[in-house]
Amino acid sequence: MEAILVDSVLGSLRHFLHRNAIFICERLCAEFPSETNLQLLASCYLHNNQAYAAYYILKGTQMAQSRYLFAISCFQMDLLTEAEAALCPVNEPGAEVSSKVYIPNGAAGHYLLGLIYRYTDRKKSAIHHFKQALSLDPLLWAAYEELCLLGAAEEATAVFGEAAALCIQKQHLHHGLASQNLQTSIEDRNLVSGRNLSSEDVSPRQLKHIHANNLREIPGNYHGAAMSGATASQSLNSGPSSTAFYHTPSPMVAQLSGVAPPPLCRNVQQNGLNPSTVGNDSSPRSTVNPTIQAPRRKFVDEGKLRKISGRLFSDSGPRRSTRLAGEAGANTNPSGTTVAGNGTIHSSKYLGGAKSSSAAFRSVTVRKGQTLANESFDEGTRQEVFDDSRSYISAATSTSTSTSGDPKSLEQDEATMTIGGVITNTSKIINGAAEVLNLLRTLGEGYRLSCMYRCQDALDVYMKLPHKHYNTGWVLSQIGKAYFELVDYLGADRAFSSARQASPYSLEGMDIYSTVLYHLREDMKLSYLAQELISTDRLAPQSWCAMGNCYSLQKDHETALKNFQRAVQLNSRFAYAHTLCGHEYVALEYFENGIKSYQSALRIDDRHYNSWYGLGMICLRQEKFEFAEHHFRMAFQINPRSSVILCYLGTALHALKRSGEALYMMEKAILADKKNPLPMYEKANILLGLDNFDEALEVLEELKEYAPRESSVYALMGKIYKRRNMYDKAMLHFGIALDLKPSAADVATIKAAIEKLHVPDEIEDNL
Repeated sequence: MEAILVDSVLGSLRHFLHRNAIFICERLCAEFPSETNLQLLASCYLHNNQAYAAYYILKGTQMAQSRYLFAISCFQMDLLTEAEAALCPVNEPGAEVSSKVYIPNGAAGHYLLGLIYRYTDRKKSAIHHFKQALSLDPLLWAAYEELCLLGAAEEATAVFGEAAALCIQKQHLHHGLASQNLQTSIEDRNLVSGRNLSSEDVSPRQLKHIHANNLREIPGNYHGAAMSGATASQSLNSGPSSTAFYHTPSPMVAQLSGVAPPPLCRNVQQNGLNPSTVGNDSSPRSTVNPTIQAPRRKFVDEGKLRKISGRLFSDSGPRRSTRLAGEAGANTNPSGTTVAGNGTIHSSKYLGGAKSSSAAFRSVTVRKGQTLANESFDEGTRQEVFDDSRSYISAATSTSTSTSGDPKSLEQDEATMTIGGVITNTSKIINGAAEVLNLLRTLGEGYRLSCMYRCQDALDVYMKLPHKHYNTGWVLSQIGKAYFELVDYLGADRAFSSARQASPYSLEGMDIYSTVLYHLREDMKLSYLAQELISTDRLAPQSWCAMGNCYSLQKDHETALKNFQRAVQLNSRFAYAHTLCGHEYVALEYFENGIKSYQSALRIDDRHYNSWYGLGMICLRQEKFEFAEHHFRMAFQINPRSSVILCYLGTALHALKRSGEALYMMEKAILADKKNPLPMYEKANILLGLDNFDEALEVLEELKEYAPRESSVYALMGKIYKRRNMYDKAMLHFGIALDLKPSAADVATIKAAIEKLHVPDEIEDNL
């Protein structure tokens, strides 16, 4: 009865029937109360986004897996102190999270503890645990992302290098050998049983007896005496990224459930032994639990098996995939049809739009005359895709061959093993690990450079990606963010538009995209984007950030503020939403509330330079120039390539009468972005304060080429000509400034300057 209930719970989880899983699991815990079953019930509630239920179920439990699940529930409920205490017991202060002692998945445990330390402002400890997680599982990309965000990531070539390759090979080879040995022993037992029973005379009692013997044969059986609680419950969790805390259901349902589809024939074992039950419990990779076996089917003899397999393989259609063109225009079909990442056909010849260069955006196309079932890979490598049913038959064939005692077959078995039901060999594992790490090196280096705000270098690295990875939603979003930081809003718009086409369901970077459209004054596109995001996911902070930017563009700052506050309510750790709240408070001149919002963003992410910039702007407006310099310098240390930050830092220095340093900062700001007119204008202002009239006029004459309709440029030129007693030219430039329709405040200033045109500066200062 217990095995049936467990199988039903796992099957319900596999099919996302969470309410049914909870109900059946409650019956399981009532009939067979144990901490292992409580872990399963808590996992059901976590899958159903009910962390508070898992919290009360697991509170006070002692098993390692129970404490790990309890820590996850605490983390979701923002009870970080309790989460840390669950992973590091109080009776062992300062103890490190160990995969052997505390949690069954060491990498996931280190990652979770790193997040806890990060959000409790213990940066060094967080960095240590993220690095530990990567050393245990090099494929734990989320840990490398966190290191990049903290500014502590090593070069991707070092992180995803030879040591990572050896770690992956060791894990897979060890697990594969263990699986093969166990599978061979179980299949031999089934073959012996098959000699005594035919397909016609097997009674249900005999089938039940054989099934029970096979369950007892497996030392990792869920309810067997040899199984530890930590190992049993490990199968209830997915890998480290999916335990990121059950915010949304993971698409990898089979890994979460621990139940695989039933085999085609009875005497073929589906998966080998769970690697965590054969090796030590310190395996950093969470794996499925194959010991909950599906009901056995009747024996099928070899002839019938061939017929069945033939029908299965002949009837199965080709797998969906995209054929990626190596050259943009060579092999595309005449209509220029592109295939987006979600399988939707778009009638666009180019992903990036008509203005995109061939080096900036590469299209994903379907080659003419080829089916979607074929995959194209770089350097001529070919991926072999095995159907699950084919792999089971291959496993049976290889097992029966190995029992014959043929030396050739024994040699082949030494180089061949079964991993996850797929026959593979050592060379394939080595080559596969090398290919994966090569891809992660490129992605990781691009992401690291982007987090360091070396955006042009990041764009160059992303260009090295294969077409199929370059044209994915995540990569295109990162490219859009890089263009945004480079103040190339048109390039960012093209990149984010391509990302939307590739992955219309993804919200990655859409908050930044809405800000891009805000700066471009694209009110129609911004409104459409906000409505699309709200209809896609009303509970995502990115959706409400886009809606807030839409209202902010219409100067409705109070409604915009409410939308940004809704984003904060949905995810209190979303730093950008706090920053946008601060911007709206400043627009409404609620400076104290703006300071609080910026500080909240910095508590979440102290490298969020936008908040340092916001605090500096408030201090600048309040004429607290020393504090303004401090905050601008903090932003400058994080992003030393931002022309805007350099410009305002120079403005603060000029206000502090440190004109030499201010001029140096303005020069750096001009070099950082020659299209930005603000640093040139401020440089002219500083030169005017130093009475360098000729140099100031030269800068303003050059600035007129970049901003010919900027009234403040002509007003400043009029002021310089007045200082030089050239009243006719001063009057001319003041008139031009008024004709360009400046703001009401500027109009008043210009008219006052015209009225005092013939008043000497010394008398004007006294007035």
